[in-house]
Amino acid sequence: MNNRSRSTLFLIEQLIVIAVFALCAAACVRILADSYFTANNSRDLSNALLVAESGAESFKAAGGDVGSTASLMGGTAEKSGATGTAIVYFDRQWQVCGESAAFYKLSLACTDPAERPALYEGELLVEKITGEELISLTVVARGA
Repeated sequence: MNNRSRSTLFLIEQLIVIAVFALCAAACVRILADSYFTANNSRDLSNALLVAESGAESFKAAGGDVGSTASLMGGTAEKSGATGTAIVYFDRQWQVCGESAAFYKLSLACTDPAERPALYEGELLVEKITGEELISLTVVARGA
């Protein structure tokens, strides 16, 4: 009888140890998953910032011309008069691609310089194709 109660206590102790181990493993998996998503978001924001800087510098180098900005970045331009929009699509690795394979999009909408003829102002937006905004900023370029 004494042996049976010892083995029962040993089994209960083993079950408790396994339960504690399972709880610790679940917590570690949760922390690992959170860090994975945080790292992906940080990478996306970092790459979006680089693309936004490149877009702003291209806009300034082109003297506020949307068509030249789009060609410098490898994208397309929709132009109407002095205003227009340059659009560049990127895949998951942030390489320039076509619209069908795109995962990210940079759009630069230039406003009409009627108020300040020597300056061109543009709204730059980097977003996921799903619509999630990553970076938005205003860019000003001196006209050619």
